Amino acid sequence: MQTEKFMQALQDLGSDFFTGVPDSLLSPFIDAVMDKHGVSGSHIVAANEGAAVGLAAGHYLATAKPAVVYMQNSGIGNAVNPICSLLHEKVYAIPAIFVIGWRGEPGVKDEPQHVFQGEATLPLLDCLEIPYVVVSKDMGDLSGTLAEFREHIAGCRSVAFVIRKDALQNSKKMKYGSEAVLSREDAMETILGCSAPGDVFVCTTGKLSREVFEIRERAGVGHGNDFLTVGSMGHSLMIAYGIALAKPDKRVFCLDGDGAMLMHMGSLAVVGVHSPKNLVHVVVNNGAHETVGGLPAVSNRLKLHETAAVLGYRQSSVAADGNELRAALTAADGAGGSVFIEVMCNLQSRGDLGRPTTTPIQNKNDLMATLGSLK
Repeated sequence: MQTEKFMQALQDLGSDFFTGVPDSLLSPFIDAVMDKHGVSGSHIVAANEGAAVGLAAGHYLATAKPAVVYMQNSGIGNAVNPICSLLHEKVYAIPAIFVIGWRGEPGVKDEPQHVFQGEATLPLLDCLEIPYVVVSKDMGDLSGTLAEFREHIAGCRSVAFVIRKDALQNSKKMKYGSEAVLSREDAMETILGCSAPGDVFVCTTGKLSREVFEIRERAGVGHGNDFLTVGSMGHSLMIAYGIALAKPDKRVFCLDGDGAMLMHMGSLAVVGVHSPKNLVHVVVNNGAHETVGGLPAVSNRLKLHETAAVLGYRQSSVAADGNELRAALTAADGAGGSVFIEVMCNLQSRGDLGRPTTTPIQNKNDLMATLGSLK
């Protein structure tokens, strides 16, 4: 289905406001939204999916028009609370139009973190009492669906379009850039090269984890010191903090992304206040959700290291090149508390970047063996 036709369908449902968290499967749709609205009063890239639901609710209260909330199906979990306690007809009866990328659809090859979420997607929508239609590439006329959805929206019920892989096509691809000189992979190479043999690394979801895996492969070393958080966007910091608390003799790095950090930013306050001496939080700031297409994030206008300092991190710094990054890593050794390093990076990544050849279970077991916790 062409995105123009899909965008027209959303307009026919009375929507003129878009918000959400990007997904690579939804890239043709998000490109169309950006082409028409950019980031503006009609389109806000939210910090997380639950926040997008809240924003949609506010829009409806002010305009009586349903907003479009887009997300990968993994984001349904973040949205469950406001869907149930805010939107549902037994509470405030506020309708929204969900556009959900169906990663891990049964029978469609995908990454391991999407398998169960893909199986659970439609049952979750049934449980949430959200009527939905599955959008396929060869889908024809939407008039019947739109008539049904109009009735639901008029009755203050939310509806959902579940988008299959390759269901939407858009010939116009948006391009995003950055003036930063350092690539994320070069930054990871520098960080791993400056580490001690016993250091533990918890890596955020997306290309960063894939790059760390390949750096280790090129170096001919094992992966027993690394946890690759292939899903659970935004939770790597708390995973790292959990390890740091239980293993005070280990230095633990959280290698994070700006979009992931923004998703659950309250975790920074927890780490900052408690200030563990063995935790180093490195955030790659490329000002975008680069792994899923490059859609701009508000981090491109923020000084994240200053935010971390305000939230209590004992030491906070920013690095714009390899030399500054090495200096920040050296300074981290004597911080005496939690450390935050913001690394300014561009949006470059290799086209031939592979994926981990080990399973998540193998990754877990290798790290637990290193930590001495494998039973």
